[in-house]
Amino acid sequence: MAPMSARNPETEAVHRAGFACFVGRPNAGKSTLTNALVGQKVAITSNRPQTTRHTVRGIVHRPDAQLILVDTPGLHKPRTLLGERLNDVVRTTWAEVDVIGFCLPADQKLGPGDKFIVKELAAIKKTPKVAIITKTDLVDSKTLAEQLIAIDQLGKELGFEWQQIVPVSAVGDKQVQLVADLLIPLLPESPPLYPEGDLTDEPEQVMVAELIREAALEGVRDELPHSIAVVVEEMIPRENRPADRPLLDIHANVYIERPSQKGIIIGPKGSRLKEVGMKSRKHIEALLGTPVFLDLHVKVAKDWQRDPKQLRKLGF
Repeated sequence: MAPMSARNPETEAVHRAGFACFVGRPNAGKSTLTNALVGQKVAITSNRPQTTRHTVRGIVHRPDAQLILVDTPGLHKPRTLLGERLNDVVRTTWAEVDVIGFCLPADQKLGPGDKFIVKELAAIKKTPKVAIITKTDLVDSKTLAEQLIAIDQLGKELGFEWQQIVPVSAVGDKQVQLVADLLIPLLPESPPLYPEGDLTDEPEQVMVAELIREAALEGVRDELPHSIAVVVEEMIPRENRPADRPLLDIHANVYIERPSQKGIIIGPKGSRLKEVGMKSRKHIEALLGTPVFLDLHVKVAKDWQRDPKQLRKLGF
């Protein structure tokens, strides 16, 4: 082996690994971008703001790098104890990652919420920041150009330069890989931090609960999304099944805050809850790679978003 002084640094492949965090207003496309980069559903998506409650780590494996994506809840003006805790999660995450990606939808003008977040980012001096304009499939080139200029200007007004500004459409699969190409050089040199093949370090029970919550959020009234929490009580293989026909029994509770919300989730003659079970079971089976029997119950946890004891019980 050649002595270190004789080795050519050009010929030695550098491997990078580290954490990148997507931040932005609720519903800015952070979860959809995370899933597109990982190539599989690891974060739940919904057109309802405030869908994400856990920081989900999606892992992108490349021969030269491992990019670990931390998807945070949207930073927002909190109205409940849950809201305050979600904001704390965001700020703690920002302090621990190697690079921050600020997501801004192309189809919405820069608003007070965006300016509030970018102002907070400006205070984090050492961490490089990349502006990602999402949902570019929804706008024409003139609107996109205006958005790119607006975000560049905002950085300058607040006294910092974005490392990169990149437009992307996760739904249209445009420039998704470019986002990874731009984030990876900003990571430290490091061997891989997770085994090859791992796509997330989120426990399976948490992911299953999130998939059920995603299905429960579809088509419900505006006031309900914040009130839904899901806890998987147990996941156990069914006994005495043939080896080639396994079945996993999953028992989960869907919690809401008021008895009046029960009917919305269950639906006439249980039709809505049945639909939630069918939709989520399909995603759960794809995630776990095994047939599943899903047993769902709806329970009331009165005003759980404001109750520290209930929040702890529900995993917040």
